[in-house]
Amino acid sequence: MKDIRTIFLLWVLMVVGCGLPARAQVASILGAWKTVDDKTGEVRALVNIYQGDDGLYYGKIEKMFRYADAVCDKCEGDDKGSPLQGLIIIRDMKVHKDILKGGYVLDPETGKQYHATIRFNPQTGKLQLRGSLDRSGLLGRNQYWIR
Repeated sequence: MKDIRTIFLLWVLMVVGCGLPARAQVASILGAWKTVDDKTGEVRALVNIYQGDDGLYYGKIEKMFRYADAVCDKCEGDDKGSPLQGLIIIRDMKVHKDILKGGYVLDPETGKQYHATIRFNPQTGKLQLRGSLDRSGLLGRNQYWIR
């Protein structure tokens, strides 16, 4: 009986321990990130990535560095005409191993939504956001954000 309890305890510790690195990686994704224009290298906005009350992850534009009064003219639905500052551009992300995926990212310049994957690179300290036309992420592009 004692051997069974020991084996069970070791199994529980192993399962819990395997999940810790993934949680630590996701914790590195949360917080404020500066978005960087791909073409000019200019910092454009500050986006806060956070976990919502529903357990999903979101990203909200907290500050626009230029064009603070800009609105999302090309957005659809409730976001149409909304100020960019305060706009939620990342929605419904779920934890999958050490990344966030399964949700969407909104490009405020075009008003289009893309499937999104977010991961943190500990070597560079940058956040990689991949927006793609397909769920698998094959047809898309990356953006790199900085703290």
